[in-house]
Amino acid sequence: MPGLTFSPEFGRLHGPLVQRASAVAGGLIDHTDIDLRDHADTAPARSSTRTVTLKRSSAASLSHDAQRVDIGYGDPLGETALAMLLAAMAAPGDPIAADPLSLSVLALAERIAASNIPVLINGPTGTGKEVLSRFIHARSARRKGPFVAVNCAAMPETMLEAMLFGHRKGAFTGATEASEGFMRAANGGTLLLDEIAELPLSLQAKLLRALQEQEVVPIGSTQAIPLDVRVIACANRDLPTEVAEGRFRADLFYRLNVFPLELPALKARPEDIAPLAYAMALRHAETPGRVPCFSEAALVMLKLHAWPGNVRELENVVRRALLLAFDSDVIAPQHIVFDSPARLLSPFEDERRSAEAAGDAVTPDSKGRLSNIVQQSEARAIVETLETCGGNRQQAARELGISERTLRYRLASLREAGIEIGRNCGARAAGGRR
Repeated sequence: MPGLTFSPEFGRLHGPLVQRASAVAGGLIDHTDIDLRDHADTAPARSSTRTVTLKRSSAASLSHDAQRVDIGYGDPLGETALAMLLAAMAAPGDPIAADPLSLSVLALAERIAASNIPVLINGPTGTGKEVLSRFIHARSARRKGPFVAVNCAAMPETMLEAMLFGHRKGAFTGATEASEGFMRAANGGTLLLDEIAELPLSLQAKLLRALQEQEVVPIGSTQAIPLDVRVIACANRDLPTEVAEGRFRADLFYRLNVFPLELPALKARPEDIAPLAYAMALRHAETPGRVPCFSEAALVMLKLHAWPGNVRELENVVRRALLLAFDSDVIAPQHIVFDSPARLLSPFEDERRSAEAAGDAVTPDSKGRLSNIVQQSEARAIVETLETCGGNRQQAARELGISERTLRYRLASLREAGIEIGRNCGARAAGGRR
């Protein structure tokens, strides 16, 4: 990472992996808080730092305690080693990313953080909009000020005005004490208004005035109180549509939409899945001294899922896998259970549908894409094993190292993804032949 120094011996052993991590996400990690060293290094750890040790081994391994994470890895160029290192080096609450799409959003967010303009973050639910908001706050000049997150959909509408703007004692029945409200609590820092599309129209006008004038008038008061607060708003609904249909004020939308950021769904950034999965495994493992590692087949399975619940669903899947793999050092495909019926991604099929909708000619030019190749390779491995076993699914499942139930699920999911599995065990992938 930029600013990290290590011995020539450490560089010889682990330089390729560390350099890859630096190239991918070096700008996201505070290197001053990390003591990166070889597993055999017995020198005293630096105070107030998190220690990450690396060890070359035949099999991947992961363990941690309060101040230390130990990583064992074989291939420094493999996905697993990079994912484990990125997860280990991230501090709690830090964004974890390896996909170019996510990294471009974070790079833009870092530039925006240096200004004081409002930010509107759009994206499906569960994609990490609050994590991105905290990242902007942490990289801004307001980082030493408060960060106050308000979920507009979670507060009772009757109390929302008082909770946002504050109130004087006795302003209404039950107001036995004065309250400063969330906006004043965020003074000098950042206020996150999550799910802002749920804010009632009556309050949208008051919020607009507070943002324009940088002042609030608490309920029961006639005196305006000055504010110094930066607002970040998040929406999981399309605000221009809400404006067009009269559910969101156009003037407030334009006030917030100074610099919009779009956080893509997890399925659109598959390279984030492995590091996120390892970060969640570190967070939720019941036995920190032995955190199960994902097999290559399990990672492929995760990357091919459609993730309708995004990062939140991924966390559910990882916690479930840790429970099912409690007596194993490896999280295998049979330990992966999705929240909803599994649906694999078919990148070529998505492109084909988009092209058809636009009236464009469709050609099978995406068959060389990595994700499509992975799908076809998986289909080929399953079909060839079935053919070798004479169509016996129970025997084929044993040969593949998965349960018969998992094999049935894989066959059904491959068909859904546009990879046909015939009765004669032949397979044809969209855009390519077996």
